[in-house]
Amino acid sequence: MLKGLGFDGKWIQWIYACLESACVSVLINGSLLEEFKMKRGLKQGDPLLPFLFTIVVEGLIGLMREATRKNLFSGVRVGEKKEEVCILQYTDDTIFMGEATIKNVITKKSILGCFELVVGLKVNFFKNNLGV
Repeated sequence: MLKGLGFDGKWIQWIYACLESACVSVLINGSLLEEFKMKRGLKQGDPLLPFLFTIVVEGLIGLMREATRKNLFSGVRVGEKKEEVCILQYTDDTIFMGEATIKNVITKKSILGCFELVVGLKVNFFKNNLGV
């Protein structure tokens, strides 16, 4: 994904080095335990998280654009120019905007399932709301 977005090989190596070298320590009853390496992911509050998340969700945006282009998902039209909007994102929140159709629901769920498999992030469907 990073190569597809135009990142140089050095940048990609640097990002992987940051991910692979992440260490944490735990405080139990006021005592600090020995540091250990994380098996995967980044710790909460890591300054790299917002940037990496932005890069990762570019894939989700691409999937939504493609679904809209192929008429598999119908967004909502807004403004004087009636621009079609199908996804809004802010920090780590994502809002899908579309016509209230079964086709849109099925497409959205399929896209999120693919996104989970490819990226390794888990979508919490209990936090999902469907509004009409």
